[in-house]
Amino acid sequence: MASLLLLILLAAAAAVSEAEELTAPLLLPSASARHPCLDNPPDMTATGAEAGRAARGFHGLEAYLAGSSRARRAVILGSDYYGFQAPKLTTHRKIADQVAALGYYVVVPDLLHGDPFKDGVSYEEWIKTHSPADAAETVKPFIAALKKEGKTVGLGGYCWGSKVAVELAKTTEIQAVVISHPSRVTVDDMKEIKCPIEVLGGEFDAISPPKLVRQLELALEQNKAIDHFVKIFPRVPHGFACRYDSSDPFAVETAEAARKDMISWFSKHLKH
Repeated sequence: MASLLLLILLAAAAAVSEAEELTAPLLLPSASARHPCLDNPPDMTATGAEAGRAARGFHGLEAYLAGSSRARRAVILGSDYYGFQAPKLTTHRKIADQVAALGYYVVVPDLLHGDPFKDGVSYEEWIKTHSPADAAETVKPFIAALKKEGKTVGLGGYCWGSKVAVELAKTTEIQAVVISHPSRVTVDDMKEIKCPIEVLGGEFDAISPPKLVRQLELALEQNKAIDHFVKIFPRVPHGFACRYDSSDPFAVETAEAARKDMISWFSKHLKH
């Protein structure tokens, strides 16, 4: 009898622990602290050869386009707070060109409308006019246009762009999403996901630490109909996938591994 009672108590404690994880609040920095999403800002003056091309008026937005427009699979990349021109997102041998080289048509739209975050600006004020939910609505028309051309469409979001991806993943607009070091993504968001989703976190990410990533995973596990994959990369901070130190071999290796994971997810879920 005592053993049975102990088992019941242990099961109850485990259930309470899981419930607490699923309902834990979104982790945010204090108002006085520098927002972790803004650590290690990119060198916006960096230059390099580009395989793609800049386009104006791409369904009302400026965008960077890479790969053949005849490709049957399209990937949209949603930037972090520093915008679509951040070097590691769009220049020589970087993410957009690397993805395009594998046979995808890649679109990196300016979802910040020419107004990326800049040092010296109040983050709290800036974010008020740069809503990921509004950006998701902006993306919908050109997702529709890509699908009309017979393409299947995936979205890879980084930091701020992850929230854009998640908002679209709550609809039937898109076939698959990958979010890397997400910002502003909540457990409740995961409960509404309607397409396959991959979540890539970092061990030292202060804005989406492993505890929060685990909460997201637990929420996704509640819906057996939606394929998901969650991974936490060791010893890397927020921004590891698109805003890393190019002189650090481990950082470069991790970023490349994250890109390969993203491509594997899209290869699995975007049909030719």
